Amino acid sequence: MPLQMNREVFVTCAVTGSGATQDRSPHVPRSPAEIAAAAIEAAKAGAAIVHCHVRDPETGAPSRDPALFRELTERIRDSGTDVVLNLTAGMGGDLTFGSVEAPLPPDPAGTDMAGAAERVAHVAQCRPEICTLDCGTMNFAEADYVMTNTPGMLRAMGRMMTGMGVRPEIEAFDTGHLWLAKRLVEEGVLEGPALVQLCMGVPWGAPNDLHTFLAMVQAVPRDWHWSAFSLGRDQMAYVAAAVLAGGHVRVGLEDNLMLDRGVLATNAQLVERAVGLIERMGARVIGPEAVRARLGLVKRAPL
Repeated sequence: MPLQMNREVFVTCAVTGSGATQDRSPHVPRSPAEIAAAAIEAAKAGAAIVHCHVRDPETGAPSRDPALFRELTERIRDSGTDVVLNLTAGMGGDLTFGSVEAPLPPDPAGTDMAGAAERVAHVAQCRPEICTLDCGTMNFAEADYVMTNTPGMLRAMGRMMTGMGVRPEIEAFDTGHLWLAKRLVEEGVLEGPALVQLCMGVPWGAPNDLHTFLAMVQAVPRDWHWSAFSLGRDQMAYVAAAVLAGGHVRVGLEDNLMLDRGVLATNAQLVERAVGLIERMGARVIGPEAVRARLGLVKRAPL
């Protein structure tokens, strides 16, 4: 399909993630209070959507404790700052094998495998407008770690999300993930037009070169909504690339810790820079109410 610049862009801020970044920057939030405060600051800076993980408040290690998600949700909802809430549902599919000569049993230190209902339990309680659905299994940069999301697991989780009235954001790390996402929509597991996040430059998924990026964009159905990001120093370049190719953008400390060389960023600073780039390209940044109308989202309080 021909590419056409997007003139009305929403910004997602990925606030903290689940990577081992908590000790690399003092700005990476850990507790629900810190994550909520960072999300609210990002919203005030121009983010229409905040994508949130939770962490152990003491260690900063990634967590999927529903109580932490609930506290985070309530703090954001009670803040008086309007923003679309996007909670991760990617936890619970972590498999780390043993040594290359003895891969089984898996290494318990890096393995966290849960059933579909458990993986979305916090979504059912918190009722965000959006939650993520990592649409495929993939090797990550770590030597023996695999992000596992089988077609059966994705069908089960997708049906649950659809039944809850929560819009899945399909996380596509490679072209095959988009292929599967289209099948899930065809089967009625997910409702169309779907919402997609193109995840570029994550080892070992789609590399962040523009040829691969355009192949990913071309694989998204024309009536779907899509956004894109890349990691580290390429984060802002992909703000421009995504807008130019017709999409929306994601920035935040989950994907990049730096504002400039040697300068650690806050989430709000990354959002402000993205907003500036978008506006200088001649596009308009839209807010949460416009996003809800466009994506058919409903804002609800947690149960």
